[in-house]
Amino acid sequence: MCGRVVERRTRHHLIPRSRHTNRRVKRAFSPEELHRTVPLCGACHRQIHRTLTEKELEREYNTVEALLSHPGISRFVRWIERKPHGVVARGPSGR
Repeated sequence: MCGRVVERRTRHHLIPRSRHTNRRVKRAFSPEELHRTVPLCGACHRQIHRTLTEKELEREYNTVEALLSHPGISRFVRWIERKPHGVVARGPSGR
């Protein structure tokens, strides 16, 4: 999301794996949608899970565009994208 060049990226499940067994989720999403992932730097990935609950991720923020529409996530991405690889965001606000 931040576009930084990093040594290693993590895979973020757009629909959290913990939600895959929920009946409503199984009806609402195809198997392909359930297993869709996006590569993220570790800082962005941690911030997403620090900011949003699993249920919020599943229901409202299950695309990259939706994640970037969240004020806290977009503010963090704008902040971290100017930082070099190796910067570690700390605390609930990411600063």
